[in-house]
Amino acid sequence: MAEIDSRQLALGDAAARQLANATKTVPQLQPISPRWLVHLLPWVGVEAGIYRLNKVKDESRVLTACSQRDERDLPETFVDYDENPREYFLSAVSTTVDVHTRVSDLYSSPHDQIQQQLRLAIETIKERQEDELLNNKEYGLLNNVVPEQRISTRTGAPTPDDLDELITKVWKEPAFFLAHPQAIAAFGRECTRRGVPPPTATLFGSPFLTWRGIPIIPTNKLKIQDGKTNILLLRTGEARQGVVGLYQPGLPGEQGLGLSVKFMGISRKAIASYLVSLYCSLAVLTDDAIAVLEGVEVGKYHDYKHEYK
Repeated sequence: MAEIDSRQLALGDAAARQLANATKTVPQLQPISPRWLVHLLPWVGVEAGIYRLNKVKDESRVLTACSQRDERDLPETFVDYDENPREYFLSAVSTTVDVHTRVSDLYSSPHDQIQQQLRLAIETIKERQEDELLNNKEYGLLNNVVPEQRISTRTGAPTPDDLDELITKVWKEPAFFLAHPQAIAAFGRECTRRGVPPPTATLFGSPFLTWRGIPIIPTNKLKIQDGKTNILLLRTGEARQGVVGLYQPGLPGEQGLGLSVKFMGISRKAIASYLVSLYCSLAVLTDDAIAVLEGVEVGKYHDYKHEYK
């Protein structure tokens, strides 16, 4: 057998890489999600961080007359208002970003270190914002559903019948369902089992499952505990007496709806600090603007071959 020539005949990859510029990505943060709830909510600017929700005391006491052909007096009436309306106050989600000036001066090409640090902090704050919109003990959607608007699943897994029942609770111009991706998958399995696959619709360039023409929007901020979660149905907008998001416009250092970035100065240790704050809240204008399907099991599967023998 001839001896293999071990001499190197050309420049190798390892050495050649030392002269090459690697194409670098910005830092990737896995928890970043589309945050569809924030995109789909109508946002209302408030003054002084306060939103007062005025309501009528009794709708039923307003008297009217229809097609009177005689000279009887018209009914006299007035609409009374709640004397102690609920007030919503904006909540703050904040953090401080610290960047050593040596790092930002020397290592900001091709990607600016300060810009990336702020971007990642803002993304994290916005993820927390969506979580608060759903789960905040004071204004979160799940904690503002009245008992009459809460229903339970019939068999555990979310079925077409369950979502139909949810629609009866928010029948006046419902906007969208909100569910964990695993709950959406569980609903899809139940539809497949019944031979009624839900159609899809495209919003913001992305496909969504729908039911009765209402899109089912995914969010991982609806928690799964012991294999169970919730599905929400919302009506949105002030004109529809629905759900609205609240924010403070005109903030110093404004970078978006209710988002502010302020430079706090440089310390004697040459560390530059930036204050990132997001002010927001949420209001449910009428009780029937939201309903929840509770006890949604996400781990039920079917043996379709066995069932259809």
